[in-house]
Amino acid sequence: MIRIRGRLPRRVLSLGLPTAWGAVAVSYKLTCPLAQQTGFEARLATSAVFFAVGTGLILHVRHALLRELRQIRQVAGAAQSALLRPLPPRVEGLGIAAAQLSADRGASVGGDLYEVIATEHGVRVVMGDVRGHGLAALGTAAAVLGSFREAVHDEPELGGVLRRLERALGRHLRERARDDDPDAEEFVTVLLLEIGRDGDVCALNCGHPWPYLMSGARVDPLTRADPLPPLGPFPLPPELPPMHCGFLLPGESLVLHTDGAEDARDSHGRFFSLPTALAKAAGEPPQAVLGSVFAGLLRHAAGAPADDIALLILRNEGCHQLAPGARGTARPAVTHPQPTTHLERNGA
Repeated sequence: MIRIRGRLPRRVLSLGLPTAWGAVAVSYKLTCPLAQQTGFEARLATSAVFFAVGTGLILHVRHALLRELRQIRQVAGAAQSALLRPLPPRVEGLGIAAAQLSADRGASVGGDLYEVIATEHGVRVVMGDVRGHGLAALGTAAAVLGSFREAVHDEPELGGVLRRLERALGRHLRERARDDDPDAEEFVTVLLLEIGRDGDVCALNCGHPWPYLMSGARVDPLTRADPLPPLGPFPLPPELPPMHCGFLLPGESLVLHTDGAEDARDSHGRFFSLPTALAKAAGEPPQAVLGSVFAGLLRHAAGAPADDIALLILRNEGCHQLAPGARGTARPAVTHPQPTTHLERNGA
């Protein structure tokens, strides 16, 4: 009730000012003797009055639109922060850094999603990319990410987690189709990783770019195997054996990313080289690597990337070990969370 009462005078004022200006213009035209005259001076005065009224109305509308835009951006930022919760700097011996940059100037919301959760099955990670960006992709990302946060604890196999994501996406798209949403035919690229107690890395990939493995100054794709099709257009195959991708050794890092990172172009049409940017930041902690890559990416794209960009860095900082029989919580206690999960264009 207090919020409604606070908004009411503002709404009355926003309607009252244009009405008052319009009344002044009409009253001048109908009652002022000068407005009835046909001389040059009278016409000039009448034109000045209507010009002033028109200018005031335009400025008022512009101010109202800017205020609405600021409110939309605030709501969008809050929604994005609720969806992509700040990641802890460390999970079970893995140093973590993550950030997302939206290509939508109207709101800091994108269709990218990521999460890192410690479970009794190992540390499980998801990186995904919903087709499109902005507010339209937010519901789809929320459906997939919400299903992942629940399934990682319930499903002993990584293939079971992926099937849960597929079912959640299918339900979401069917609900949107019932509402006659023209954008309901969406697809989502998804990369699932499971990092075992000994650093063993297994993966399932549905149309997403493979992560890079940073080992010293060397940067290589984790694997070059062909991924499965994205979730949405095609059903998953009957069998989903995870792909063994080797081990993440102490000091090595995995860099997960969406395709917007490598699709960014400069003014000459040249693509951004993510491996080169990572190699330049070799040896730095995850947060420093993240900042260096985003700074280089924004310089390359002149501060205006054409697609949403998300980066997630996982670094083996020593002995990666879960207590036998321990069951991870939905999220470990966060004492020093990352300060942001989405970035503005004016800084990295």
